[in-house]
Amino acid sequence: MTLEELKKEAETLRAAWAEAIGGAADPESLEAVRVKFLGRKGHLTRLLSALKELPPEDRAQAGRILNALKQEITQELEARGRELEAREREKRLAAEYYDFTLPGRWRPLGHLHPLTQVRLEIEDIFMRMGFDVASGPEVEDDYHNFEALNIPEDHPARDEWDSFYIDDRRLLRTHTSPVQIRVMKSRKPPVRIICPGRCYRRDTPDATHSPVFHQVELLWVEEGLTMANLKWIIEVFVQEFFGPGYEMRFSADFFPFTEPSAQVHIRRPGGGWLEIMGAGMVDPAVLTEVGYDPEKVTGFAFGLGIERMAMLRWGIEDIRLFFQNDIRFLSQF
Repeated sequence: MTLEELKKEAETLRAAWAEAIGGAADPESLEAVRVKFLGRKGHLTRLLSALKELPPEDRAQAGRILNALKQEITQELEARGRELEAREREKRLAAEYYDFTLPGRWRPLGHLHPLTQVRLEIEDIFMRMGFDVASGPEVEDDYHNFEALNIPEDHPARDEWDSFYIDDRRLLRTHTSPVQIRVMKSRKPPVRIICPGRCYRRDTPDATHSPVFHQVELLWVEEGLTMANLKWIIEVFVQEFFGPGYEMRFSADFFPFTEPSAQVHIRRPGGGWLEIMGAGMVDPAVLTEVGYDPEKVTGFAFGLGIERMAMLRWGIEDIRLFFQNDIRFLSQF
C-alpha cells in the first residue's frame, strides 16, 4: 500500500464513519458502530496495522493522518454517547413522571367475609363480658362429639345419614360442643368460654340448610349459676348484637346435654317471633363425665348459628349465598 492509497482509504473511512454514527439511535447501536471502526478487527485498526507496509519515509505522515482520524472518531463517539444518554434519560423520566395534581384512581379494597364479620362481633361481645375464646379439632372422635355430651347410642344424630363419618370412631364434628368437653377436662371451674367454629352435618343444601355451617357456643360453669344468669347473658347479647327494642322469650325444649333446656326466640318491634338459639343448664351427667361435682357447681350453655345471625341482621333469605363467592353479594357488606 502506498501513502496515496492510505489517504484515500482514510477519507473513505471518514465518510463511512459519518454515515454510521448518524444512524446510531441508541446506546446499543452506538456500541456496535464503535466496535466496527475502533474494535480489534475494526476498519481503523486495520489501517493502523497497514503502516508497516509503507516505505519508512512515509510512515510518519501516514501515522499523523490516521491518529488524527482516530481522535476525531473518538471525540464524536463520546459526544454522540452523551447525547444518546441524555435522550434515554429524558425518555425514562417521561415514562416515570407522575402528576400528583391529578385525581387518584379508585381501586376497590377487599374486606372480611360477612360471616367472619359476624363471628368477630359475637366474639367481641362475649370477650367484653369476660369469656375466653376456645377452639378444637374439626375431626372429632365419637366420645367427645356424642358420648361425653350424654347423647345415647340410639340417638338419630349418630346415624350415618346425619353425620359425616371418616371411619368407625372418627367424624367431622356436628357441633362445637366437643370443645366444651375438652376444655372442662383440662381445667377446673370456673370456666367461661365461647367456642366458635365450623361444623358439618348431612343436610341437603337449600335456602336454610347447608352441610357446612358455623356455630358459636357458650359455656359458663361455676358455683351458684341458675337459669336467671343464663337469661341475663342472652339478654345482654341480644341488645348488643341486634340493638334496643328487641323482645326475648324462652320456650321449653329438650337437648341431651342440658336440663332444663330451652329455645330462645326474639322479636323485633312490630315483627314476629324468630328462634335464634338453643340453651339450657348443663346436665349433671355431663358435669360428672368431665370430673366436676354437680352438687358443688352448675353451668349453662347455649349455641347459635353464625349464618342465622347474619341472615337475621341483613334480611338474607338464602344461606347458600354465603358460600357462592359472588362478589356482587359479598361487596354489600
